[in-house]
Amino acid sequence: MNPEEPLDEFAVVVPVNNEDQHLSACLAAVDTAVGRLRHPLLRLRVVVVLDACTDGSAAIATRWPGVEALEVDFRNVGAAREHGVRHVIDEAQAPASRLWLANTDADSTVPEEWISHHLEAARAGAVVMLGAIRPDPRDLSPSKYSDWQRRHAAAPETTRVHGANLGVRADAYLEAGGFPPYPEHEDVALVENLRRLGAAILSNTECWVQTSARTTGRTPGGYAAHVRAFY
Repeated sequence: MNPEEPLDEFAVVVPVNNEDQHLSACLAAVDTAVGRLRHPLLRLRVVVVLDACTDGSAAIATRWPGVEALEVDFRNVGAAREHGVRHVIDEAQAPASRLWLANTDADSTVPEEWISHHLEAARAGAVVMLGAIRPDPRDLSPSKYSDWQRRHAAAPETTRVHGANLGVRADAYLEAGGFPPYPEHEDVALVENLRRLGAAILSNTECWVQTSARTTGRTPGGYAAHVRAFY
């Protein structure tokens, strides 16, 4: 594998369950990151998995040119992520060793350099990249956001796993068995399996994604539970 150009394809997978309040911003941010890349040799795909959506999420997803919208009825984030990733792998033109799977969430917005950070991890030899997340300051009071800033400055995240900011090379993903059909913590389970396999894992706190700091989330133990507990 050429260390300078280790990938031929790059896919962004976004599971969605009734996120019409956030999905437009999510896809706009992904679109900006894709446009910022300007990599003529890399095939880029964006896949949205609409899981049992009863709001306007499907209409939002289908408005975006180039977005592949898949409708399912799992009511399970692990199964939804797995469905989206398998769709990408099944239709890939490149071998799994040259396909990167970047995962984020519908209530999150990626920065312009997000895809570039994932590509840099692959070029450095990583097969997994763990990125950081930041709470949306609009969802917290000024004092609570200051609390987060102090906590982050004192102990920045280095190994925490976030499905909203997780990249993995497709061959390693397949070897680890993919995302299990868990209603939460499917991202943690995948990374634990990758660690057991000895996968090269890179933690990058410079690669961050802004995510909703709402206190009522789609799963009982997701980021919303963390916000309730600490902020």
